Amino acid sequence: MKKFLLPIFFIFFTCLIPGQVKTGGEALGTKSYNDFEKPTYCGSACHKDFFEQWQQTMMSQAYTHHWDEIEYFKLAIPHAEKDPFVAEVKAGCNGCHSPLAFLAGDIPPQKPEMKSRANESVSCAVCHSITGFSGDTPYNFNFISEPGKTKYSGRMPELLSPAHEIKKLDIFKKSEFCGVCHNEKNPYGIWVKSTHLEWKEGPYAKDGVQCQTCHMPPAETKTSNLGKKYADARQHLFHGAHDPGKVKGTIEIRIHPDIREAEPGETVNLTAILFNQKTGHKFPTGSVEDRILWLHVEATDSKGKVYHLPVNKKGFEGEEYTISGDVLAYKDMGIALDNKDFQGVQRDGIPVGDRIFRMPYLDPQGIMTIQQWNTKSLGVDYRFAPRDTKVETYTFRLPNNIPSGTVTVKALLNYQKLVKPVADFLGVPEEESEIIPVNEHTTTFTILD
Repeated sequence: MKKFLLPIFFIFFTCLIPGQVKTGGEALGTKSYNDFEKPTYCGSACHKDFFEQWQQTMMSQAYTHHWDEIEYFKLAIPHAEKDPFVAEVKAGCNGCHSPLAFLAGDIPPQKPEMKSRANESVSCAVCHSITGFSGDTPYNFNFISEPGKTKYSGRMPELLSPAHEIKKLDIFKKSEFCGVCHNEKNPYGIWVKSTHLEWKEGPYAKDGVQCQTCHMPPAETKTSNLGKKYADARQHLFHGAHDPGKVKGTIEIRIHPDIREAEPGETVNLTAILFNQKTGHKFPTGSVEDRILWLHVEATDSKGKVYHLPVNKKGFEGEEYTISGDVLAYKDMGIALDNKDFQGVQRDGIPVGDRIFRMPYLDPQGIMTIQQWNTKSLGVDYRFAPRDTKVETYTFRLPNNIPSGTVTVKALLNYQKLVKPVADFLGVPEEESEIIPVNEHTTTFTILD
């Protein structure tokens, strides 16, 4: 049985007869587009404010976003058609990126340029038709969808809607609601997305801080144009990995030298301390195979000459993936591109010797891949866990001719949503591989005459 397909009998989150509602892979084609209202219907009169918020989120672009479109049509579909083992991703990607198309059996959906209803991505009607999930763990779109006159919510408003009935369900206040799409197992049984599971294993879950706490913050607003203001109405912002404002400041940085005065030819040892003070899950998270987070350290002498400082090795297994190198990876893109001689592209695309905070995804041949569906194993997980602190060291052997005066050392933590060599090779718009500064810190020491 394919990994996306779930058992016939379910343990339902809500009180339903086992087998009554199909979920996950078995829900393919069980509904129609007409079962769900369009987002414009929800936003035209009653929920205009939330509709405008949603339009600016990745929820509204899960199917139409440029990188997702290129990845699906240029890599996933061709690969699925060539390799029966991963054939399920042709439909399965849409279970979360375009649930309406998946539930309607519209596979593959038309490309975004055709403006079909697949473009609605993760819409109002999708989320507010969910009544629970099957099994014990939310993953692989195993949500229970019951579209119709009743809409489900985490709040029962004081004024009833003239357009639909409302039923309050506690799942809307729980992180499991998010986990149905933010946890994913691929055909090889590898957890290629585990944001909810990372949260569940971390300190914030124990403190009762839910996904909604940070990604749907409460504020004093109306939930509908016809209703009253609530002090804690959940905003539909869903800001995350694609929001520079959410990413910036995630990690705190300090760097210091072991001595404040040195002479030419001596060695100065520098220590960078990085603390994840913001995320309730690991960072980066989600599509970890795409993301790259790295620490660049450089020193500038009193005459303006810049010295790049490579990180000192720690010696742990798999560390080679966490230090930037001049190496190739992503060779398995050649399958989808029908190029048997394809050797891959640059793995990192950043200064050689910089520390990378990542978890490599490895294909069946053990080569780093950008394709989560073709991931057979995972490498070392060198990301930031919640409230995690990492210490990196740098050795600066001062040149004999370095001028006297102040040396300024800068530690800069950078983030890219997609590794630039991959983005450039596949023609992904530059905004997807733009460098987003996460944080920086500078320190100084003095070169004596």
